[in-house]
Amino acid sequence: QVQLVESGGGLVQAGGSLRLSCVVSGRAFSRLFTGWFRQAPGKVRELVVATNWSGSSTSSAGSVKGRFTVSRENGKNTVYLQMNNLKPEDTAVYYCAADLDGIGWAYWGQGTQVTVSS
Repeated sequence: QVQLVESGGGLVQAGGSLRLSCVVSGRAFSRLFTGWFRQAPGKVRELVVATNWSGSSTSSAGSVKGRFTVSRENGKNTVYLQMNNLKPEDTAVYYCAADLDGIGWAYWGQGTQVTVSS
């Protein structure tokens, strides 16, 4: 079992930055992929960035490349999403998710709202 708890959302002006945190608990960390998804009102949930536990393999959506960065803090089992140069179109509920052993995104956090004002 894997549990995920996000934090760090909020309201920010366009061009600003936010850092989201996802505390991961459970086991088998070395077999995990973690990802950040977002869902804006009326839109489907989309994958923003995904990484393996070691950080050696990362993929990002084209819309956030160069602006969003994922990182992990070993001792705290925490995955971060650093979001810079935020745009109004980044407004969404952001979710942390985990895929254990490549079987799919089976584990989800509760989501955190990010609102970017113009």
